[in-house]
Amino acid sequence: MRALGVGPDVLVGIALERSLDMVVGLLGILKAGGAFLPLDPQYPAERLAYMMQDSGIDLLLSHSRVLPGLDVQAGMRTLLLDQRVEQPGADHAPTVALSPQNLAYVIYTSGSTGQPKGVAVAHGPLAMHCLATGQWYEMTPADRELHFLSFAFDGAHERWLTSLVMGGSLLLRDDELWSPERTYEEIRRHGVTMAGFPPAYLQQLAEHAAHAGNPPPVRLYSFGGDAMPRATYERVQQSLQPQVMINGYGPTETVVTPMVWRTRAGDHCDSAYAPIGQPVGERSACVLDAAMGLLPAGVAGQLYLGGAGLARGYLGRPGLTAERFVPDPFGTEGARLYRTGDQVRLRADGQFDYLGRIDNQVKIRGFRVELGEIEACLLACAEVRE
Repeated sequence: MRALGVGPDVLVGIALERSLDMVVGLLGILKAGGAFLPLDPQYPAERLAYMMQDSGIDLLLSHSRVLPGLDVQAGMRTLLLDQRVEQPGADHAPTVALSPQNLAYVIYTSGSTGQPKGVAVAHGPLAMHCLATGQWYEMTPADRELHFLSFAFDGAHERWLTSLVMGGSLLLRDDELWSPERTYEEIRRHGVTMAGFPPAYLQQLAEHAAHAGNPPPVRLYSFGGDAMPRATYERVQQSLQPQVMINGYGPTETVVTPMVWRTRAGDHCDSAYAPIGQPVGERSACVLDAAMGLLPAGVAGQLYLGGAGLARGYLGRPGLTAERFVPDPFGTEGARLYRTGDQVRLRADGQFDYLGRIDNQVKIRGFRVELGEIEACLLACAEVRE
């Protein structure tokens, strides 16, 4: 990749099956000094083609089994991991001069105008987030994490990066979506100490545990991507019996999970849904009204996130970036806040409760979906007038 010109702020697409190759490929891109754009081969071909074209990548890292399913445009270079490279590589890690402002990755999320938009995240915020997350999770080299989430999610990259940064090990799920029964068996067989799931899947795992008994000795379960009802939280506590549970909240624009709610065995949830907690690392969170006035505890308003954990913005969309990343009226010169679109309430204990959206964005199985994108697809059908 270095010989092909990959270096700081060069974006490389990576389309691989869930395997060791994926982690090796991601590390290779970062060690070459580049940034990665994850492309899930199970996504629709049209969406992958749009992401490759919109992002402007000119190098794609893939495998000969995956490449036929991708609409690779003429002129785009490919590097296939299963093909021999004639040029010999160095036997040591390359020395690359990177700054905290250099690009680390781009993740695409649903767009209200009908097309997904790329969120560009730099190394500085990502490094800060992974180190702070490792501390919140109290991770050590003795931990082994089940990596379950799709690599198309930014949460998946938090998990593999943080595990390796803290010296832990990973158990990678393959491309098959495991049943709760299989997950239960794999966790026990491989000595997994940490695992993260969407709330709905964690509920299924807890239901299986209630039936099968003898829950595996997992130290920590994390969940996120959607709200967890109190009944599900209590069931997980009772059936799976983890020492720690963590609810990770955050839009992609604020670098994975800028806020967490952490509980220990026996702690109860006193609200209808699990709170979204408090800021992680060098971040700030505030509840503002429509005029960006600060609201007191107990009053509902829009959540704004700031500090060192913000994305650069939207790739190639300065107007949209300026609309969602606004000047921080409470910070130093040049500081920004991200307008989340989430309605929240600050509690007396310093935790935040999630109340809903102030726009038309919805969550479907943990995926952010803008209803405008669905409307745009429907309007493209000749039979649909409005």
